Amino acid sequence: MAGQLLQIARRLDACRKFRVREEPGAVVLELEQVKGVRYTANKPVNVSSVPQRSPFRYPGGKTWLVPYIRDWLRAKSKRPTRLIEPFAGGAIVSLTTAFERLAKHVVFAELDEGVASVWRVVLNGQAEWLARQILNFDLTYEHVRTVLDHPAGNLREKAFQTILRNRVQRGGIMAAGAGLVKAGEKGRGLKSRWYPETLARRIREINRLKDRLTFVDSDGFALIEEHKADEDTVFYIDPPYTLAARRLYTKWQIDHTRLFAAMRGVKGDFLMSYDNTVEVVELARKYGFETRAIAMKNTHHAKMTELLIGQDLSWLHVD
Repeated sequence: MAGQLLQIARRLDACRKFRVREEPGAVVLELEQVKGVRYTANKPVNVSSVPQRSPFRYPGGKTWLVPYIRDWLRAKSKRPTRLIEPFAGGAIVSLTTAFERLAKHVVFAELDEGVASVWRVVLNGQAEWLARQILNFDLTYEHVRTVLDHPAGNLREKAFQTILRNRVQRGGIMAAGAGLVKAGEKGRGLKSRWYPETLARRIREINRLKDRLTFVDSDGFALIEEHKADEDTVFYIDPPYTLAARRLYTKWQIDHTRLFAAMRGVKGDFLMSYDNTVEVVELARKYGFETRAIAMKNTHHAKMTELLIGQDLSWLHVD
């Protein structure tokens, strides 16, 4: 019996969703396996094949990277004790890791006060309020302007304001000066990226996993320093990029040389994603890291490459 229970537990760890149903004389466990996504170094991942977990439409989002994250973490001899994401933003890697049990626990951080307010609300008892606020909001230009033009009175109002801003401003950009969506997708204007039922569902699903997720609204470097000696901890590093960060984010300044030096000092494994520039490649070489250019598409569907950087990329089996 103990062996059978262990086998069931392992199958649950490997699946994304499951349900238990009763039949006459039996209890049936139905599992939904995570489907593998095929990719190559030169062909971008089709993001529609990857589960959308985050409530954010985030510039520089990493949904396209999810198949690589799965391969990286599954290649390890044992499941990591924790995954650390110091510059989380929309946190798709942290969410994927928690949903698919790719590490035992996830700790993620974000300095942007608005983004941090969302994660604090979702994971600390206010998720249902936020979900209902989204479902009940009558999205008109006047109502949007009323919410965005007035300071939020408390943390949960800040969270709703942030989600709204992210969904109605062009490209999901929340930096100062970003304008509202005009024509939008299929001429739907402000509503082109406002999917209240979907957003509410994602928020509720994340909240149900709160025991696997810890959010800290602190400096990413401090989080790296705190866990640098943990051999069973892995890090996913996706900092504000060297080229576009000023335009996209409110918290965009970062010392990239300091970041590479910090990762050189960690005991556990890490994976970094970066813009593919001569300067970044040179930094990686300076600190003895491996690099690999990977195809992806930006929000305008233009084909580009980004760099994956790590201590050992031998798990990366791409043509």
